[in-house]
Amino acid sequence: MMSITNRIKLALFVLITTNLFACKPNQIIARKVGKEIKSSEMLKKYQVGFALYDMDADQMIFQKDADKYFTPASNTKLFTFYAGLKIVPDSIPSLRYIEKADSLIFWGTGDPSLLHTVLKGTNAIQLLKRTNKKLFFANNRYEGNFFGDGWAWDDYNDYYQPEISELPLFDNVVLVTAKEAGKMNISPKSLNACFIADSNTRATKFRVQREFLSNKFHYPPVTTDANYAQQIPFKTSTALTLTLLADTLGKNVQLINYPLPVNAKTIYSSKSEDVFRQLMLPSDNFVAEQLLLTYADKLGLALSTPKIIATIQEKYLAELPDKPKWVDGSGLSRGNLFTPRSIIKLLTLIYKEVNDQERLFKMMPAGGKTGTLKNAYPKTDTPFVYAKTGTLGGVHNQSGYVITKKGKLLLYSFMNNNYVQPTADIRKEMVKVMTYIHDKF
Repeated sequence: MMSITNRIKLALFVLITTNLFACKPNQIIARKVGKEIKSSEMLKKYQVGFALYDMDADQMIFQKDADKYFTPASNTKLFTFYAGLKIVPDSIPSLRYIEKADSLIFWGTGDPSLLHTVLKGTNAIQLLKRTNKKLFFANNRYEGNFFGDGWAWDDYNDYYQPEISELPLFDNVVLVTAKEAGKMNISPKSLNACFIADSNTRATKFRVQREFLSNKFHYPPVTTDANYAQQIPFKTSTALTLTLLADTLGKNVQLINYPLPVNAKTIYSSKSEDVFRQLMLPSDNFVAEQLLLTYADKLGLALSTPKIIATIQEKYLAELPDKPKWVDGSGLSRGNLFTPRSIIKLLTLIYKEVNDQERLFKMMPAGGKTGTLKNAYPKTDTPFVYAKTGTLGGVHNQSGYVITKKGKLLLYSFMNNNYVQPTADIRKEMVKVMTYIHDKF
């Protein structure tokens, strides 16, 4: 009979041998990927952080400055996504309300899906339409500015930077379309009167420009092209919210100063998975910022971006190797700073939280097929990259999951900062490296 000592020695031998064989393929990957990155002339010209991780083996395969902080841009949405998986896994709170005598008093939760162009959340609107009680909107739950910390003010007219508000409607943008040349349509129609033809402009192409601090929309007296479409963020205000609600509901809505009671009911709108998909695939900044407020509502906090981010970091992100500097939900701010290895850890947490690879990948942009990666990789029936992109001036990143030809699932974070080359060239180089990893392993 084998002694206890010999049995222990045998067990250790088996364990060490198994680990050696498990590590060998990853060592080969590390060597080859390192050589591929080192030989790239493009990647020598700016700051690059890269991490490649084998989740099954719990092993970081390759790292290049993975402990350094980088501007994440929309990779920030991965953090917003994970927080949503933890806090609102099923559906998004849309309104809080109480019924008191002949009145229905309601509060916003920040729900981005309310009358959203794609999500079309209407549950809360139907509640307000059906009731025969007088409607009162209690405002002032949101503790913050109309822009996030560090946002560029001169992007205010661009579709990707709507303002933040406690009761957003219609994506907080006005949509200008023309199916036929010269036939302009404005939605919501409540803002029709705010559009002004500017006879003094020298513009030869039709484009609407809003005044920074008001809802005055100027356009040149030239014909719109057929199939024209432009989204312009409107200037949010309580007065405009009341007008939009009244026009939508077909009934009067009054303002009231009334603190939110603990027994207020909640009505939910869209399924969380649908909202998360809108967050991730087109990289919707508006949805990202508003989602943080719904998380705060769900946890009983003030509708405050800094407060909910601090709570998320304390409750759900203690395992990250490097504490992130996280200031907004979308990544529009350059104040955000994350390390590639922290994003790898986050991707691990996301994967385990969803616990269903097929479901997770449907919520992620897929290389050559969906979302912001649709045109980055060659079209294919079976994508091999599922990742979140992130782009600002001089910033272009990808972080997500890559499946190799042999079926191995690897996690990666590829961050490129402070370049002066065209972003298309940076994207091409990332695709080259990730395709190499897919093809060779």
